[in-house]
Amino acid sequence: MALDRWIALVLLGVCLAYGYAAWFTMDGNLAPFMQRNPIWPSTFPKVLSVLGMIAALIILLGIEKSEPKTADIDYRRLTDYHLGQALLLLGLMVVYALCLRPVGFLISTSAFLILGSFILGERKWHTMLPVALIATISVWYLIQEVLGIYMRPLPGIFGG
Repeated sequence: MALDRWIALVLLGVCLAYGYAAWFTMDGNLAPFMQRNPIWPSTFPKVLSVLGMIAALIILLGIEKSEPKTADIDYRRLTDYHLGQALLLLGLMVVYALCLRPVGFLISTSAFLILGSFILGERKWHTMLPVALIATISVWYLIQEVLGIYMRPLPGIFGG
C-alpha cells in the first residue's frame, strides 16, 4: 500500500475516535438551556469528523486518482523533497502555540502567517503583510465579537 493510503488509514482512525468523542461524549454535560439550542459546542467537531472520514475513505479507496499512477513519495530520497521547509513549519507551529497566550492572538497569529509564508517562499512583502493582518483581524473579530469567545488580542503589558 502506498504512503498516502497509510496516512489516510491513520487519519481515518483519528477521525473515528474524534467523531466518537463528538457524537457520544461531548454533549453529556451540557446545561439544560444549551440543550435546546440548534447548534451545540459539538456541532463543528461532528461535521469535521464526518468530512475527515469522507476524505480519508476517498484516498483509501483510490477514488481521487483519475490519471495513470505517478511516482509515489520515495522515503529513501527524503533529501530531494523540501524537508527543511516542513520541519521549519512544524517548529513554527509549536512556537505559535506556545506564544499564543503570553504574546496575544493578534501579534502571534500575524507573525505566524508572515513567517510561514516567508518559509514557503513568498517574498512579496507588500502582499504578505496586508493579507496576514486582514486575516488575523478578521478571525479575531469573528471569534471575539460574533461568537463571544474572549481571546486576548494583545500581551498583558499592552492591556490585552
